[in-house]
Amino acid sequence: MKRLICLAICCLMLAFLFVGCGSKTENELKKVELHEVTRSVFYAPQYVAAALGYFEDEGLDVNIVTAGDSNKAMTALLAGEADICLAGPETGVYVYNEGRANHPVVVGQLTKRDGSYLIGREAVTNFDWSLLEGSTVIGGRKGGMPCMTLLYVMYEHGLIPGQNITVIDSIQFPLMAGAFEGGEGDYVTLFEPTATEFANAGKGYIIANIGLESGEVPYTCYFAAPDKLKNDPQMVEAFLRAIYRAQKWIVTATDKEIAEAMKPYFPDTSIESLMIVAKSYRDTDSWKTELEMFENDYQRLLNIIDHSGELTARPPFEELIDNTLAKKVQGN
Repeated sequence: MKRLICLAICCLMLAFLFVGCGSKTENELKKVELHEVTRSVFYAPQYVAAALGYFEDEGLDVNIVTAGDSNKAMTALLAGEADICLAGPETGVYVYNEGRANHPVVVGQLTKRDGSYLIGREAVTNFDWSLLEGSTVIGGRKGGMPCMTLLYVMYEHGLIPGQNITVIDSIQFPLMAGAFEGGEGDYVTLFEPTATEFANAGKGYIIANIGLESGEVPYTCYFAAPDKLKNDPQMVEAFLRAIYRAQKWIVTATDKEIAEAMKPYFPDTSIESLMIVAKSYRDTDSWKTELEMFENDYQRLLNIIDHSGELTARPPFEELIDNTLAKKVQGN
């Protein structure tokens, strides 16, 4: 009997030991709050890094919060509610130009084109931008990259808001699809997977790719606060290492593999739709394969902001962009 009791006690102690070890492993993961501008397949490498366990491999427990727009994501970072934020780089330009001494800096770039598509109410076989003359387009938030890129592309094709086209820039990003479906505007710009879902449901037709029209430009980047870079550079480096690993994985992965990896973050979107948009963004070379932002791309970004009348000053590249950890992760 004593032997049985001792055996039972030993088993219980071993069980508690194993449970304790598992909990300790989870507790050892460093919690990171990441606030993203919106939820989109456009940010595929980020979801791949989360779904395939790349963050955990780096010792991070990353909680992804969808802010709704770049301003909200940046506000969370400024308030200390986020450790890292994924937002349009124009947001960093605006914060810098406000005169903030400890302004956040870009530590990595995720996408290099506009990720939106122009959606119309009728199918168009041979699309030409002149077809938009006299129409109304829901273009996104004033001062945001989607709207500014659209304005830049339209100007290149002779379309001037207030003269031969109307651009609605007062509708919040998450509400644009609903406004168009409700009858507002003749056209709307939408990100994936919303654009494909719209087309598949017969609510509209994809007629142009804004990213191909605008060319390469820093579009979505990771920001960190100076204090975070000073006090916890290991966390930021580990985060970027996971993203970089995902960027490399996507290059050789199949559309189906990318879709399956992202599926947990898009539960209401079919694998087939995710495959379509993964192929689309790959074919248009929208994803960065390195983290570093290049100065000539940054200057083009400033040109687009300036063209929209939103640029009060041109922040020096080295003041707003910190490629130190990105280069380290990349091995250069």
